[in-house]
Amino acid sequence: MSDLNDPRVLFAAERTLLAWSRTAAGLMAFGFFLDRTAGPARPQVALWLGFAFVVLGVVLCGVSIFHYRRAIASLRPIEIPPGYWVNLSAHVTALMGVLGLLLAAYLVTSSA
Repeated sequence: MSDLNDPRVLFAAERTLLAWSRTAAGLMAFGFFLDRTAGPARPQVALWLGFAFVVLGVVLCGVSIFHYRRAIASLRPIEIPPGYWVNLSAHVTALMGVLGLLLAAYLVTSSA
């Protein structure tokens, strides 16, 4: 448990979640880019490598939400500003993970 009685602990946890979310978005974008810019020589390798990057981004979204929720659970009510929606960033990250799954499905189905 935190003993700082300071909302900055919450904001630091949220910034960390958002940093991991940006990393996950970058991995997904790189995977899409890798698949779409591959030459005709090795399209299947590019597809599966791009797919792997997108799925890695999705997994990173889930893991980062898990760690954020665990950090938030250790805070006391005095450390959370009244009326602050602590789960907004977690919901956005979860939505990004779902969109990443849709992107992965699109990559696989559009190459067939």
